[in-house]
Amino acid sequence: MATKSRTTQQPRHFLDLDALDASTLRKILDMAHAMKRAGKKTPAKFKPPGIEQATLAMIFEKPSTRTRVSFDVAMRQLGGQTLSLNNTDLQLGRGESIADTARVLSRYIDAIMIRANSHDTLLDLARYAAVPVINGLTDRSHPCQVMADIMTFEEQKGPIKGHAVAWVGDGNNVAVSWMHAAVRFGFELRVACPDELRPERSAIDWVKREKGAVSYGSDATKAVRGADCVVTDTWVSMGQTDGARRKKMLEPYAVDARLMSAAAKGAIFMHCLPAYRGKEVTEDVIDGPQSVVFDEAENRLHVQKAILAWCLGAA
Repeated sequence: MATKSRTTQQPRHFLDLDALDASTLRKILDMAHAMKRAGKKTPAKFKPPGIEQATLAMIFEKPSTRTRVSFDVAMRQLGGQTLSLNNTDLQLGRGESIADTARVLSRYIDAIMIRANSHDTLLDLARYAAVPVINGLTDRSHPCQVMADIMTFEEQKGPIKGHAVAWVGDGNNVAVSWMHAAVRFGFELRVACPDELRPERSAIDWVKREKGAVSYGSDATKAVRGADCVVTDTWVSMGQTDGARRKKMLEPYAVDARLMSAAAKGAIFMHCLPAYRGKEVTEDVIDGPQSVVFDEAENRLHVQKAILAWCLGAA
């Protein structure tokens, strides 16, 4: 790959779904579908130029299973290599600035994926990096996950445009990316959560400006009624310290067979994992015939392969 410190070309970042237009996201998703059909051997037309000499740096401020393994395998299947780092491996852990870290890494590698505690860390990294930066999760959003979710929906139901999806539980970072996706892919999203745990105001305001078909309420059954897909997430995310209070608020939002029965015939159930059976979802739902959670997990690989290919100039 070219030395990025010597090029004036603006890198292709993948930071959030609201930061990219609908046609770009559709192109990436279509590429992911094609890559999955092709299997482990990536078709030449999807391989970025110089990928055999490319390295992806993966920075983890949070523990990870699916993000770590899927990005590692995705980059290797494209033909490149990876380098996995955490705060104890980097001078970030001793106070070096994100700006300096971004500038230095840009001299060595060809793309950076970060799983960050703070969204501001992601934005600072992208601001100073001369190579593509990918959001592997922040406290504000999780766009790679929701791209895999959209891909999974389309495998089961066809194009998602015009369908209805219900989000039940905490209005967290994954919910925000679902809101972004609803606007970009043209489907209806119904968010059901306690008033105190609604998605952040900036995301709600963005959807309103974009005239997205997203509604908000506290009645889970109302949100799920007639929906083609029901989505939930863990009640307590990494780093949150108010677990007992959150669990009490979210108990009415557990996805069980009764709640799923309100959805449309043939509705599917999604969860980004890890899941806690008997809390946010019952065992009979997550391990039942409507669940597609392991298809979602697999599709992280194919979507992230497509995101990497796009970031590195394949399309």
